[in-house]
Amino acid sequence: MSLREKIGTDYKSALKAKDKNKISTYRLILSGIKDLDISNRSQADKKETGDEDVKKLLKKMIKQRTESIEMYKKNNRNDLQEVEEKEVEVISQYLPKQLSDEDTRKLCSEIINSTGASSIKDMGKVMGELKKNNADSIDFSKAGAMIKELLNQK
Repeated sequence: MSLREKIGTDYKSALKAKDKNKISTYRLILSGIKDLDISNRSQADKKETGDEDVKKLLKKMIKQRTESIEMYKKNNRNDLQEVEEKEVEVISQYLPKQLSDEDTRKLCSEIINSTGASSIKDMGKVMGELKKNNADSIDFSKAGAMIKELLNQK
């Protein structure tokens, strides 16, 4: 079952259960997928929207919501913060489990050692290696900060 089909099935289940939070989140996801379909069809190479495209969309949606959560925290808008957190919960269930900060730091350190990186100038090489093997399981904004910190300690 493709990711799109799974989301559609879960959307129907949420409709039957009358879970308003999930229904609105699934509608946002499905709307984003339809926009992606239209965008892909209008391009010169007219490709189909696959699971990888949907994963990228979901990651983008989570990133947007995470930024909103931070803003709501700063402005003491707990009501809006809770809505965004629930949406992140629903969206993230369709993505592979992210590595913890500790595991990410350990992996970054291992890659720095294996590539022989010694300064910030080598950051691109380290990030490239990290993306090659762990694209789905790492939050690259956190990883980038960790790599900078580890390289500055050398």
